[in-house]
Amino acid sequence: MKLYLRGHTERYPVEQLQMQLFPDEPSEFVTAPFSGDGTVSSLSRGAAWVTASARVTRGGKSASAFRRVRAEAADVRHVRRILQQSYYLAALQLLPSAPPWGALSGVRPSKLSTECLLAGGTEKDAAALLRNVYFVSPERAALCADASRHTVQAMGLLEKNDLSVYIGIPFCPTRCAYCSFVSQSIERCGELLEPYLEALLKELAHTGRLLAASGYRVRTLYMGGGTPTTLSSGQMERLLAAIREHLDLSRCLEFTVEGGRPDTLDEQKLRVIKSGGCTRISINPQTMQDGVLRAIGRKHTAAQTLTAFGAACRAGFGEVNMDLIAGLPGDTPEGFADSLGQVLALRPSNVTVHTLALKKGAELFRSRADLPGAEAVARMLAEGQTALRRGGYEPYYLYRQKYMSGSFENVGWCRDGSAGLYNICMMEELHSILSLGGGGMNKIMLPGRRLARFHNPKDPRDYLARLDTVLRQKDEIFDLLRQIPQGLTTPAPAEDLPDEY
Repeated sequence: MKLYLRGHTERYPVEQLQMQLFPDEPSEFVTAPFSGDGTVSSLSRGAAWVTASARVTRGGKSASAFRRVRAEAADVRHVRRILQQSYYLAALQLLPSAPPWGALSGVRPSKLSTECLLAGGTEKDAAALLRNVYFVSPERAALCADASRHTVQAMGLLEKNDLSVYIGIPFCPTRCAYCSFVSQSIERCGELLEPYLEALLKELAHTGRLLAASGYRVRTLYMGGGTPTTLSSGQMERLLAAIREHLDLSRCLEFTVEGGRPDTLDEQKLRVIKSGGCTRISINPQTMQDGVLRAIGRKHTAAQTLTAFGAACRAGFGEVNMDLIAGLPGDTPEGFADSLGQVLALRPSNVTVHTLALKKGAELFRSRADLPGAEAVARMLAEGQTALRRGGYEPYYLYRQKYMSGSFENVGWCRDGSAGLYNICMMEELHSILSLGGGGMNKIMLPGRRLARFHNPKDPRDYLARLDTVLRQKDEIFDLLRQIPQGLTTPAPAEDLPDEY
């Protein structure tokens, strides 16, 4: 669909919403009036009002809508909001049904409800804000309000000189069909694992020295990937020993290792991880249907997931997260319900329900073979939410991605008192996050509720080749941290636009 702007230059918020509402129709920005399918987004400024209007044409049918805001209140954020609202209300007349997230195109919708709670509103007020201002469905608005309650509770656990640390291991046993992360399969690049670990240990030692002199302390630690448990027991033991040596974890409330694939876990490795200081582990089957596992390129079975969970319990883990994905190829609402039922029978502390996102670098983006439709995915999520709430779980964080089936969301669910603190701090941007290893993103909280981002090289080979640059960047990050008044625990502001996560 074409997109033409008249009277303004705010292309991004309108284009992102158009891409979300019409995902199967590539968006084309044009600089002159056109005929045929597409959108004209207009803005006019008067003495009393600023008015946004949109005319959307699709399949020869057209619809229009407008929204306005008083001129004295028309800052950038409000202007972007009315541009999106007018576009949404016009597009809605041409869509078969109302999208679940209404006029929101950002990846962190719960920031809006969190802002409402922090300003003194109730959860009912927060849900009403999302429904009435952004046209979010009642079900999604309630999810946001519930998650924001946990965000506010998490903020009460944070102290003025806290930050979180992420350690990335960008290797997996095999590449899943839905994955677009820059990770390497051990089948193809196993020889990189040992030199990568050596480089990571150098970055860890360097960061530890800087951190010790900074006055900041580690509140949560997360080892992700890839699949960190691709490391052997011996390699994992070396890494955990280095973490204990170089990082002061005396105030760390939560240390998570993403076990990921059940076929990378055994009792010995789990005991190494537990004895190394880890308090929380993820065992992520994604599905408990063996046929679906084969369709996405995983080489483990549902039975191995059950075995790995039992081994984690015997190793002493009381906090276990398990991931499922709604919308995988070959899956059905009945199959997803069975997978969730098997997981809930284990009573893990957390269950994260993802919606399949078709990422451009993934095999599924090209093939789209045997994918459930949006109605089937909606049923998976709706019935799943009912089962999770019935089982005593509450949503504690959520986020969205581009190209998600049915334009839904990912939601982390927890039993009482078991919310994943790192997930909240990272997704709600409550404080600075240091990232080590390939693909890591350092997110530094600045005054004025702004974020500075510093990226580590994504590919393990680039990380190895540019390690000196990575270490110099850590020096720059800590130079910046030393200039920031400690005590910034207010979340970065909500935006009506997507951003990185």
